[in-house]
Amino acid sequence: MKLFRFDKEVGTHVSRYESDFWLSRILRTENANLQISCMHLDVDGVIGLHPATVDQLLLIMEGEGMVTGSEQKETKVSKGEGVFWEAGEWHETKSEKGMTAITIEGKGIDPGTFMKERN
Repeated sequence: MKLFRFDKEVGTHVSRYESDFWLSRILRTENANLQISCMHLDVDGVIGLHPATVDQLLLIMEGEGMVTGSEQKETKVSKGEGVFWEAGEWHETKSEKGMTAITIEGKGIDPGTFMKERN
């Protein structure tokens, strides 16, 4: 057995695109078709507006925040919810109170296969 960490303390601070969050990488497949990371947003944290390079699923594990897609309409999200952006879609994530989320990024991922869509 091996034990690993992915908490904020082992992450890297990200400020690109006027962001302010911590990124802890978890897994990347050998051919780089899939990458999994943990995002740590402190109070007033932000993942700045940028285009998704590949399909991306954000899974909120703790806290709450606001997300936007290409239409720039803010939508509240919280623990237990997921957000999916397609490759090329402009998006942003903010949190006034703090939020921890897992991101799964890769070509052709389809969360609709197993996850129930939120109304």
